[in-house]
Amino acid sequence: MSAATSAATGWTNPLRDPRDKRLPRIAGPCSLVIFGVTGDLSRKKLMPAIYDLANRGLLPPGFALTGFARRDWASQDFGQVVYEAVKQHARTPFRQTVWDRLAEGFRFVPGSFDDDDAFDRLEATVEALDRERGTGGNHAFYLSIPPGAFPVVLKQLSRSGLATADGERWRRVVIEKPFGHDLRSARELNDIVGDVFPEDSVFRIDHYLGKETVQNVLALRFANQLFEPIWNSHYVDSVQITMAEDIGLGGRAGYYDGIGAARDVIQNHLLQLLAFTAMEEPVSFSSDELRAEKIKVLNATKLVGPLDETTAHGQYTGGWQGGELVRGLTEEEGFDPNSRTETYAAITCEVDTRRWAGVPFYLRTGKRLGRRVTEIAVIFKRAPHLPFDATMTEELGQNALVIRVQPDEGVTMRFGSKVPGSQMEVRDVTMDFGYGTAFTEASPEAYERLILDVLLGEPSLFPVNEEVERSWKILDPVIEHWAEQEQGPDPYPAGSWGPGSADTMLARTGRTWRRP
Repeated sequence: MSAATSAATGWTNPLRDPRDKRLPRIAGPCSLVIFGVTGDLSRKKLMPAIYDLANRGLLPPGFALTGFARRDWASQDFGQVVYEAVKQHARTPFRQTVWDRLAEGFRFVPGSFDDDDAFDRLEATVEALDRERGTGGNHAFYLSIPPGAFPVVLKQLSRSGLATADGERWRRVVIEKPFGHDLRSARELNDIVGDVFPEDSVFRIDHYLGKETVQNVLALRFANQLFEPIWNSHYVDSVQITMAEDIGLGGRAGYYDGIGAARDVIQNHLLQLLAFTAMEEPVSFSSDELRAEKIKVLNATKLVGPLDETTAHGQYTGGWQGGELVRGLTEEEGFDPNSRTETYAAITCEVDTRRWAGVPFYLRTGKRLGRRVTEIAVIFKRAPHLPFDATMTEELGQNALVIRVQPDEGVTMRFGSKVPGSQMEVRDVTMDFGYGTAFTEASPEAYERLILDVLLGEPSLFPVNEEVERSWKILDPVIEHWAEQEQGPDPYPAGSWGPGSADTMLARTGRTWRRP
């Protein structure tokens, strides 16, 4: 099949030169059904991403979008909801012609998840779209719903025949995190999903994997000979992977209480970033080869103990942040004042391979921290001999390569340089690459890439159940250890960089956290 043809769908772009493999593939005839279409995720991310894909010419002319929710809406009411979401949150400029063509494919089916008649109407709607819009029997179902609703929706999709693929026609399901809340529940969820959809039709969304900068980790490592010789324990002292937020819970108290920072972020986002950072070079960038290398890393990843000394967890308290007085976690609306749910979590891991033996990987995440940032910092060992006295290098730190995932996407290198003048004095300087200044084209939103990959049947950026279960095996002992402790999470003031126990955790090995 030529490069001008989508291998997953057979859709051919007549304007594309088959010899040019740089142009993006266009999804073939298909539709997307969103459950939970009235939620924030749908309004702020999914609907705008669909419009942006259409605006970039990456959706087929007959593409259809169906919403399912417990609202007494007609299809035109749903269209107005999508319109308002697009106007407010779309990344690309609004074009009336694009909108008019896209809006022709909007449908809405009212009903609850346990309503057989509603799912029968949905099945009839999907079948009608095949005739009216030419969607070819190809439909993806996006479950933007609470995890507790997964079983009933999956059962309804099976009962109504919506999950049944036929011949060349495909049916796929998209599942938002969390993928369970521990290993046992993750396995149960995987069994439920597997009873309805085959594994190659299941797309578990981790929106971090759709970010350009995360994918650039692979380009940085494997397209440049510069880094490969030093990307190992001979030169690397440690790796710090950070996802910090400067906001509190807002209206997420009901979801967050009992889940906490470790389950919410470390199990999926940060362990996936660790896998990209530590993996060996794949034979190719096919989805199977990429996943195989990530699974090898996760299988080799283990916690460093004792957990009292190598992990830390905290809970933010009220204080001043950004010139504003903010409330502590237990003062947030809807939160149990006696809650032991952590809003800060840090763990120490090792990747037990020849390349990384002895190198600690520090993973941390938290809310109400000093600033919003996600980064991977590879910290290098100090030079074995410095022909300088202490006064010449007193301001010199360790070399570092920092991959900034968000918000200022790019790469920073930190190294020592002589200060101009008659004295020999060395200080840290930085060399910076930023996506926003280096490329004229703006990076697409993560959900654009991921939704398109679902429609194309491209699974490279979606974790398989083996990755999910292995991640829980790594994290479960930490969560169990914290639950057994008499003392709850350590308090830390809003606007700080976490509890003192996190600093102590690194100080035991003579290290300190980076301050982004």
